Amino acid sequence: MIMKSRMLRYSCRLAKVLALACCAPLLVASKAPDTLERIKTAGKLVVLSQNGPTTYYEDASGAHTGFEYGMLEAFADELGVKLVIRDVHDLNQMFARLENPEEGAHLAAAGLTVTPERREQVRFTPSYFEIRQQVIYRLGEDRPRKVSDLEEKKVAVIAGSAHAEEMRKLSRRYPGLVWEEISDVDAMELVEMVNEGKFHYAVVDSNAYAVHRGLYPNTHVAFNLTQFQPVAWAFPNRDDDSLYHAARLFMLRANTNGLVAELREQFFGHVSKLNPGGAQAFAKSSRKRLPRWRETMQEVAEKYDLDWHLLAALSYQESHWNPRAKSPTGVRGLMMLTRDTARELGVNRLDPAESIEGGARYFIKVRDKIPERIREPDRTWMALAAYNVGYGHLEDARILTEKMGGNPDRWADVRDQLPLLAKRQYYKNTKHGYARGWEPVTYVQNIRHYQALLTWSSRIEEQRIAAANDESAEALADSNSPVAETAGAVPAL
Repeated sequence: MIMKSRMLRYSCRLAKVLALACCAPLLVASKAPDTLERIKTAGKLVVLSQNGPTTYYEDASGAHTGFEYGMLEAFADELGVKLVIRDVHDLNQMFARLENPEEGAHLAAAGLTVTPERREQVRFTPSYFEIRQQVIYRLGEDRPRKVSDLEEKKVAVIAGSAHAEEMRKLSRRYPGLVWEEISDVDAMELVEMVNEGKFHYAVVDSNAYAVHRGLYPNTHVAFNLTQFQPVAWAFPNRDDDSLYHAARLFMLRANTNGLVAELREQFFGHVSKLNPGGAQAFAKSSRKRLPRWRETMQEVAEKYDLDWHLLAALSYQESHWNPRAKSPTGVRGLMMLTRDTARELGVNRLDPAESIEGGARYFIKVRDKIPERIREPDRTWMALAAYNVGYGHLEDARILTEKMGGNPDRWADVRDQLPLLAKRQYYKNTKHGYARGWEPVTYVQNIRHYQALLTWSSRIEEQRIAAANDESAEALADSNSPVAETAGAVPAL
C-alpha cells in the first residue's frame, strides 16, 4: 500500500514536470517582441525631423538628402529597414510626439542640442556633432559683445529650442533680457528677420548660420552665447531600450569608422570663409546680373542633365556673371573659356548663350574623364578641380594622395594633397610638374558654397510664391463666398 502511494506521488510529480516542459516553448514563444524586433518585422524606421539645410531636404532630382538624412539612412540600412521621415515644424511638438506611443515614432533627429532640461524628457545617443549658440546682428548697428548688451533689445529665438532654454536661464541673472519665441520658423528665417531690421538680434546654431550667412551679407556673428554643445539623436524614456542600444552602438561606430567625417565634408565642407565684402558682391550680383542669364542656364542645364545652380555657381566663380570678363591669361566670357577650348567646342566665347553652353559641355567632357568608380558628389568636385587646374594635375594629385596613404577616389583626401603640387620636393616627381595647387581647392570650395546659396535662395523664392498663391486662393474663395457677396452689397457711407 505504501509502495502504491509513493508511486502515485512520483507519477503526479513527473506529470507536472512533463507539463511544464511542454509549456516552456509556448511561454517563450508568447514573449512580446521588443521595439527593435517590431521595427524589423514592420520593415520601417519612423523618425521625427525638421526639413532644412542642416538636417534633410530634397535635391535637384527630388530625392531626400542632407547630413542628418545620411546618418539616418545608414542606420536604417544597418537594421535592414526603410527610413520614414515625418516633418515636424515645432520643436515642442517634436518632443511631445516622440513621447506619445500612439504617434509610432521611434526617435527624433533634427540637430538636437543636448541640454540638462532635455535630458529630463528624453534619452540621447552619443554626440555626432558640436555647435555653439551664436548671437547674430546687422552690420551697421551697434554690435553687442556680451549678454548684458542684449538687455532691453528685441531678440528672436525659435520656440522650443535650446536657445530659448538658454535665454530663460540667462534671464535670472540679466532681468532686462527680452526675447520672442517664434514658432514654425528655421534659423534662415531668423537671420532674415535681423537682416530686414525686424529684430535687433537672433540666436542661432553656428552650423546653421555658417550655411546661411552668404544669403544675408548684412549680418554677422556678434559673439558666442555658449561654448560648444553636443548634438545627438533623442529617444523616448521607455523600459524597452533595444532600439536605443542599437543606435548607441551605431553612433559610436559612425564616429570612428569615418561616416560622420564623410558626411560633414559632403554637406558642410563647402562652407567657405567668404568675407562680408565678397558675400555682399555675390548677393548684389544674384539680384542684378543673374536674372539676365538664369533662363539660359536653366535651359542648358536641362539639356545636359546638370543642376543649373551648379552651372550658375561655376559661372560666377569664373566671371562674376560678366559676359565681357577677360583674364590676363586670355580666357574670356561668362564661362571664361580659352580660345582653343572655344574653337574645339565650336562656340563663340563672347556670346553669352554660347559661352554657357560651351562651359557646360566642357565641364561634362572633363567629368567624363574621371574614373566611373568615383561616386558622386566626389566625382563632380574633382571635375571642377580639373576644370580649373587641368586634368593632368588632378591625376598627379590623386597619385600623390595614394602614395601618402590617402584615398585617391575621395575628394577630401585629394584636396589635402593638391597644394603640395606647388612644392618642388613633390612636383619634381610628378608627370605634369608644378601647379598652383591651392587654387583648385579654393575654387571648388567657393563653387560649392555658391551652389548651396543659390539652391536655398531658389527654395525661399518657391516657398514665397507658394505662400502668395495660397493667400490669393483664399482671398478668391472669400470673395466668392455668400458672406462676402452680402457684405459687398452694402453701400459705402
